[in-house]
Amino acid sequence: MTVTLRGGGLAEEQVVAVARNGEKVALSPVARTRMDRSRTRAERASSSREPVYGVSTGFGALAGTRVAPLRQPELQLALIRSHAAGIGAPVDVEVVRAMMLLRARTLAMGLSGVRPQVAEALLAALNAGVTPVVPRYGSVGCSGDLAPLAHVALVLVGEGEATAGDGDAKPAAQALRAAGLKPLKLETKEGLSLINGTDGMLGMLSLACADAEILFRTADITAAMSIEGLLGTDRPFQAHLHEIRPHPGQVASAANLALLLSKSEIVASHRHSRHAVQDSYSMRCSPQVAGAARDTLDF
Repeated sequence: MTVTLRGGGLAEEQVVAVARNGEKVALSPVARTRMDRSRTRAERASSSREPVYGVSTGFGALAGTRVAPLRQPELQLALIRSHAAGIGAPVDVEVVRAMMLLRARTLAMGLSGVRPQVAEALLAALNAGVTPVVPRYGSVGCSGDLAPLAHVALVLVGEGEATAGDGDAKPAAQALRAAGLKPLKLETKEGLSLINGTDGMLGMLSLACADAEILFRTADITAAMSIEGLLGTDRPFQAHLHEIRPHPGQVASAANLALLLSKSEIVASHRHSRHAVQDSYSMRCSPQVAGAARDTLDF
């Protein structure tokens, strides 16, 4: 099923589907209309007498320097070239794909002043399996994943490196050409809008959360198997014992263990012939440990 960007949020499952499973992505007509309106405002600001940072001015110490409308696209290209300065081994393809999807989603909100073609360029690369090579280190963090997103933007304009079907890094222009895609020509504000965000760390977080949820289920299953193997009891996992504490994760893990062990013939075989008063701490308090991790994820 195609994931459609409408200008709202994305579910974690959608990010995983695109980043890991190659699900196709499309831009909705509603999002395109919203972006057109935002673009009109940006173009109006670019020629206004009132200076607009990063649109009709330089960046940082050059914020007081006016940039003529005809040179504003040049400024945007220079911005992404100068910020594509990451170092280290490339991050995983799935992380870059998540980053691309989330940046396109942000642009689709229609608040960034870019043409719909910019978001569509990201989606076209995603759908064609063209993945920018993004070095692992260099993000500013709270001010934005400027360097990682600049490496992504660089590929959209036909520069930098990308991987495609064979997984080997190659010049971006070559990867785009092989996929039947043309380099994007940036206009006013579009370079800034492509890199000023936290989609790199958000992409990593989305995938990590998806992995954590799998690990939590695995932890409960492993605990249940350990209890069986060590001839433990399921009595510590009764619901009323856990519901008296305000810890939803603990309640959820206890419920999972109770369900997993409810039809265990091994547990039932020694339920009335036990000599130990209670099981070891690591067995009977498994929900308290796994539950705290669940609560952290849900925080």
